[in-house]
Amino acid sequence: MSVSTADILDGVVIIGSQFSEPMRVVGNPTAGDGFVLVNLVGTRTSNFRGGVTLTKTDLGSIQIERKEAVFGGKPRLFKLGLEALRISLAQEYDPYFGLSISRVDPLPHQLDAVYNHLLKSARVRFLLADDAGAGKTIMAGLLLKELKLRGLVDRVLIICPANLAFQWQREMADRFQEQFHILRGGDLRVQYGVNGWNQHPQIITSMDLAKRDEILPSVRQADDWDLVIVDEAHRMSARDSEHKSERYRLGELMRDKTAHFLLLTATPHKGDPANFSLFLQLLDQEAYADVKSIHDAMERREAACYLRRTKEVMLNFPKPQADGTWKAVKLFKKRIPHTVAFCLEGDEMDLYRAVTHYVQRQSARAAESGDDRRARAVGFIMAMYQRRMASSTHSLKQSLLRRQKALKHLLETASQLGDIPMPDIPTEEEWEEMDDAEREARERELERATLAKRKPDLEQELKEIAELIAQAQRVEDGDHEIKLSRLKSQMTEQGFFADRNQRLLLFTEYKDTLDYLVGKLKSWGLTVGQIHGGMKPGSRDEEGSRLFAERSFWDLKTQVLVATEAAGEGINLQCCNYLFNYDIPWNPNRLEQRMGRIHRYGQTKNCLIFNFFAENTVEGRVLQKLLEKLQAIRDALDEDSVFNVVGEVIPANQIERLLRDFYAGKLSADDIEARLEVEVRE
Repeated sequence: MSVSTADILDGVVIIGSQFSEPMRVVGNPTAGDGFVLVNLVGTRTSNFRGGVTLTKTDLGSIQIERKEAVFGGKPRLFKLGLEALRISLAQEYDPYFGLSISRVDPLPHQLDAVYNHLLKSARVRFLLADDAGAGKTIMAGLLLKELKLRGLVDRVLIICPANLAFQWQREMADRFQEQFHILRGGDLRVQYGVNGWNQHPQIITSMDLAKRDEILPSVRQADDWDLVIVDEAHRMSARDSEHKSERYRLGELMRDKTAHFLLLTATPHKGDPANFSLFLQLLDQEAYADVKSIHDAMERREAACYLRRTKEVMLNFPKPQADGTWKAVKLFKKRIPHTVAFCLEGDEMDLYRAVTHYVQRQSARAAESGDDRRARAVGFIMAMYQRRMASSTHSLKQSLLRRQKALKHLLETASQLGDIPMPDIPTEEEWEEMDDAEREARERELERATLAKRKPDLEQELKEIAELIAQAQRVEDGDHEIKLSRLKSQMTEQGFFADRNQRLLLFTEYKDTLDYLVGKLKSWGLTVGQIHGGMKPGSRDEEGSRLFAERSFWDLKTQVLVATEAAGEGINLQCCNYLFNYDIPWNPNRLEQRMGRIHRYGQTKNCLIFNFFAENTVEGRVLQKLLEKLQAIRDALDEDSVFNVVGEVIPANQIERLLRDFYAGKLSADDIEARLEVEVRE
């Protein structure tokens, strides 16, 4: 049967001797006088042939492949194919379909964020900055699911702190049935001739792995991603345009390598509008360069790129009441702060004065030396000693012992003290964004910094350090540290010894203080767990890992969990409603991060927060002033929302800057308190 030009239609498959394989007609053919012009594509190779002219002679030798309908297929597979087609079209009819096929318990603010804000944009470029514990991981997973259902996303990259990688992998698999590969440094080192970032469509990686100089080129050369999610995104902030951190440069690269970009953080604002503008430029370099316009848009709640809701405004779905009305109740319980003030006395006060004298003298000499790297290192390390003194005598002593060892080695080996190379000094912002293990490692590098240029000067400093160590040892040997005594009395008052089912989360800044507290708590007959930066994430069954410690706390195998800032992010401990800040961080943002571990969705009790400080020290009075100002704002507002925006009340590094100026002799204690009175913005 001959073929006419009318038979050549879009989609038909033709067979002929002039073709090496059956060819499918693509598009509508163009018919002429005695010929037809067609575009063809091979059914086996997909090779395209455009503008093929078929004459009447050609049509005479061509056959149209006609397949008769048969009904010998497997009904189960046919139904499965129809179901797959139905699901692929479901989002056109059900705007919440991603929710329907996910294992989540949605909350109103989560649905509002995903379906009324994120998905409204054709190109998602967004900073989601809800409070800690509000379920930002759930919102990110829902966004991912909906974008995949719409066919907009295939390659996905999640960037997070290393200790949160396993948690992200578990959440995505359990709640959204999305399988992610965790890409580690070892995976990239063993691969040769291939780009590891292209080997898996969905990857989770560490922020600090991706930023490395030896890793970043492979990230830059990788195929673009469809969606990039950054957790704890505040770590990518930059001090100013001239001082961009490695993490910030990674963020800039991600901005250019993805269509959809989602930043997640509970602490987006550091009290510096210019810094915040730089942070938003990670989403769009041009749109968010004007600081004032961003601020005005946020004040009007019209910022298209930004969403921040505090816990105090988050409500559950309305429920029927006995009187026939419907009422929506608040999702989160109250946070009730308490101050535990004490006074140093006796040997402890003598030690504090001696340490302060040493720190002030060294800091003043460093300030006189100008911008010399050694001087900056000395100023930096001196502030660390004062922080350690505020943390615990044990922490201070251990740090002084390490400095003593480093300087003795320097005395024995260095011929020219002034020529000793110094490591890079981290900026205040870089220091705050390091995890506690990184900070302690960098501190050890800087402990050999000294202003001594002659061996007699170094010998004199070593003598002074030895005297401080001896004083610290006397305090420890006395076994009656006032702060530790107040800890025990407060635990007794709150019933921890009487009720062994009552849990306590105890935070400290330093691993040395953590070790000291774990030993003391165990000697009091308590079961104690710990989380610090030197522990690997591990699994719930791997003893010595963070997840094992977290699970043991949930299961009440341990009653007290002592933690450094490593537990300040990504760990869910709403099984506990008591938090003791054994030392108060100088960066007030960390207060909210710590509280967010217990003040989360699912918490059934009011959260009691106890802050310890010595009221007869300069550092204690400064922190007391800050806490009093926060409490005054809280009382004026009659709610806890001040704790959610503490970083906007006072810039993140302002307290440390003020105290460093005090140690260098630039400010008096009264000057600091006066500055805080003015600078804490109500």
